[in-house]
Amino acid sequence: MKIILPPKLKGFLFPNLFVISIIGLTKLAFAEERTGQGVFIFSEFIIVPVLMGILSTFCWRNVQLKSGQLTWYSCVNSFIAILLSVIFLREGAICLLIVSPLILCFVIAGASLGRNMFKRNDTTLNVSILGLLALIFVIDSASRHQYENMVSDSIIINAPPDNVWKNVVSFAPIKQKNNYWLFNLGMPSPMATTVTGHYVGAGRKCIFSNGYVFGEKIVTYNQNSNLTFDIIEQPRDPEIMGHIDIERGQFLLKDNGNGTTTLVGNSWYKLYVFPVWYYDIWAQSITRNVHLRVMEHIKEISEKR
Repeated sequence: MKIILPPKLKGFLFPNLFVISIIGLTKLAFAEERTGQGVFIFSEFIIVPVLMGILSTFCWRNVQLKSGQLTWYSCVNSFIAILLSVIFLREGAICLLIVSPLILCFVIAGASLGRNMFKRNDTTLNVSILGLLALIFVIDSASRHQYENMVSDSIIINAPPDNVWKNVVSFAPIKQKNNYWLFNLGMPSPMATTVTGHYVGAGRKCIFSNGYVFGEKIVTYNQNSNLTFDIIEQPRDPEIMGHIDIERGQFLLKDNGNGTTTLVGNSWYKLYVFPVWYYDIWAQSITRNVHLRVMEHIKEISEKR
């Protein structure tokens, strides 16, 4: 018995089956060429959503859809794709929130492009556009992807360096409320730090609000001046693993000569999600707010003492 699906249903079903298939096949075919586990490339967030939008309008080409309807249907398709990411890619809620605007914009862009393509009914032009998009996807999938960055923040503390230093090395639990909106939505925020010794090679742990712990090793210990530590263990959290590696952290203290100290916090990280122009904005914002939450706590307890 032959099953005939309504065109509107086809426009939701086939594009999402396409996305699942193409991402799965790509990960199998190019796993060795990619740098790091779980790398998500530019094409998976740009080219695939555009192709998804084009495929949906091909299914709807004989359905008279107004611009508002096409946009709404594209939003529904984007939501389905994001929901499938939860099931098959096991992405965290915060990650899906971050990626949603990107997917939504390019699915709508692809649907608009597809609508114009199939209105003209120019087979040569349509094949050329699809071929170009497919070529970009293959080249991008086969390419190696590496990106590293450093975020730096500073704060002035009304206390001398020797008062600040002991709170930099380790500090009691942070009791202040979170000000950063992603922390309030459930992203883990820094709560406390412990240390096994005050020397190079000592272990250090940064404890987050949900109990996750970053294992650290002190590599520079210049009292009242420089504390640098490598991250040697990261929690296997869906918001972190395969997306970003925090590689090194650092606190620098500068005596301002007037009873105050400038505290500088630096973090080095490696990003595994692309395009960088979009995701690094989020990575910098999150890293900066981790810095500021810790540094403002250090400022408060140092000035009290």
